[in-house]
Amino acid sequence: MGHVNNAVYLTYLEETRFHHWRATDLGPRVPGIILARVEIDYRRPAKFGETIEIRLGVAAVGRTSFTYEYEIVDADAQLIASAKTVLVSFDYEVGRPVPIPQELRAVLGAEC
Repeated sequence: MGHVNNAVYLTYLEETRFHHWRATDLGPRVPGIILARVEIDYRRPAKFGETIEIRLGVAAVGRTSFTYEYEIVDADAQLIASAKTVLVSFDYEVGRPVPIPQELRAVLGAEC
């Protein structure tokens, strides 16, 4: 149909998070981070082969979770979609959320 399938946007968001996460250089010094919620508002279709940019910001930091906000724009900076994801600091050994470590909180706070 010539446009990007809606499910592909989840991959765009995931890759953007991974890029940001690698840039923080915190690596294994923080607990697991799991995706708890995704919200996407589509404004217009992205076309196959179109160059896009994904902008990421930290919208909120709570005790055990934080929220990223995204803007997906075309080469002319026109909005294609906006999104939010909620991520949770998670301890896999005990199977529950844990407080965001101060080291990660500092990195996320610097983004706000």
